[in-house]
Amino acid sequence: MSTLALAPPAVSRRAINPWFVAAAVIVPTFMEVLDTTIANVALRYIAGGLSAAVTDSEWVITSYLAANAVILPISGWLSAHLGRRNYFMLSIAVFTLASALCGMATSLVQIILFRVIQGLAGGGLQPSSQGVLLDSFPPEKQGQAQTLFGLAALLAPIVGPTLGGWLVVNYDWRWIFLINVPVGLLALGAAYFLVDDPDYLKKERANLRGRSLNFDYIGLGLLALVMASWEIMLSKGQEWDWVSDPFWRVQTLMLCFVLGLGFLIFREMRIKNPIVNFRVLGERNLAMSCIMIFCAYAVLYGNSFSLPNLLQSLFGYDAYVSGLVLSPGGITSITALLVAGILLAQGPRWLVYWLVRRLFPWWWMSVDRREVPSRPMDARRLIATGLIILAVSNYWFSQLNLQIGPWQVIWPRMLLTLGLGLIFAPINVAAFKYTPVHLRGAAVGLLALLRNEGGSVGTSISQTIQERREQFHLSRLGESLNPLNPATNSYMQQAQSFFLQRTGDPAGSQQRALQTLDNLRQQQAASLAYFDVFWVCAVLAIVLVPLVLFMKRSVAEKGAHIGGE
Repeated sequence: MSTLALAPPAVSRRAINPWFVAAAVIVPTFMEVLDTTIANVALRYIAGGLSAAVTDSEWVITSYLAANAVILPISGWLSAHLGRRNYFMLSIAVFTLASALCGMATSLVQIILFRVIQGLAGGGLQPSSQGVLLDSFPPEKQGQAQTLFGLAALLAPIVGPTLGGWLVVNYDWRWIFLINVPVGLLALGAAYFLVDDPDYLKKERANLRGRSLNFDYIGLGLLALVMASWEIMLSKGQEWDWVSDPFWRVQTLMLCFVLGLGFLIFREMRIKNPIVNFRVLGERNLAMSCIMIFCAYAVLYGNSFSLPNLLQSLFGYDAYVSGLVLSPGGITSITALLVAGILLAQGPRWLVYWLVRRLFPWWWMSVDRREVPSRPMDARRLIATGLIILAVSNYWFSQLNLQIGPWQVIWPRMLLTLGLGLIFAPINVAAFKYTPVHLRGAAVGLLALLRNEGGSVGTSISQTIQERREQFHLSRLGESLNPLNPATNSYMQQAQSFFLQRTGDPAGSQQRALQTLDNLRQQQAASLAYFDVFWVCAVLAIVLVPLVLFMKRSVAEKGAHIGGE
């Protein structure tokens, strides 16, 4: 598993301002996280440009997230054997090359292949950059550096839809990938001159050269089999009619998934150096945190995938406008992250004192300024609050209709990101509070794996729910559209009269009236299907709240770093 944050702080041989190093490693990390959502608003444009079905375009997102999740568990092993600096630079170079290839793809198969390569390369950027930050800054400044890293990692997926929409509308969908090329080359040059491995990593690498590789190839193969079977089953299950598939494709994938997962768990629990260390799940807080982070990211990506499609297909928004509607959520997300950090480190009373001092300095000067009390808040309370807000925001989305304006979408979206911002930092505190130090590297890798896979699963499931529920609503709405329904007769008479006045063709007017009625039926069915996706997300979020009761008390230790990474 990845072993970031386990090594002691060390100073590089070259005396370089650590903030320059921070800029050099945060920029490619921001770029990599940005690519998880920048394509959300451009899927219809990509499908049209490559002559592919819109339902298949979701693979542009899921292939990237799945590949990213596969590489995360072995990032620590690769970093140790290649050298962290070399692995970081190799990841940037391959990521940049894959981005250029994505921008030049001529078919959906090509772009999916290049997105897999991009995801495999991008998976090493986050843990490597975080490790560089830990080694570049002295202990008293590591909190500032990691907070900057957390803000970048949280802001990138929020900026993604807006930037992607602007590029698609003003230039071409290919630029959402080609924009990475100059940034990647600049980041590669900065990493070459500014990033270096500390002495302890160089010694560790030298010691590893004389040893056997000791790599769990079988575990990696089983992990890839499990995730590939899972992703294909979720994405193609609806098209292949799930367990009724006459060619037994879904049933085969389901069997591969179940058997592969069983063999993976059995093997990883029996070997000394597993690629995925399931033993850490014996700690109750970490197990609950893994379930919640997986489901929370599924809700986030399910909402972020469905909402732009809803706005573009039924409201007529272009990619840029739909991205702008999503962007204000970044304000509440960052605010919630900062507030959660203060509450976990100092407590609500300290936050109130700080706000009073900032808002009413004249009054603050006149009172008895004794030491401000500090009582850190239990992380469980913030997690439960964030999950409830997440459920409420998605329920709010599920109650919308087709007569709304942009602000009726912006407010629930801001509430959604507020809930997510309250979850990220506390769940890190709760997850690692009772995890033994020697297992924290494995815990970090497992949490990152489930986080990315949760996003991929959320994207696939939201697409499946939308398709199945649209068929259901089309059937139900059609039940009442018959000649015995007075409302249907009234609409047909008015529509026929309208078209007859403009065309003078009685038969054509009747056909046009029927077509408009069918268009309305399909529009309403599609909207109800999207709202059902949000309803499922709300139910999933609220079901997670009782899991907080199974967690042990989680209060951050004094001096501990609080971050949302």
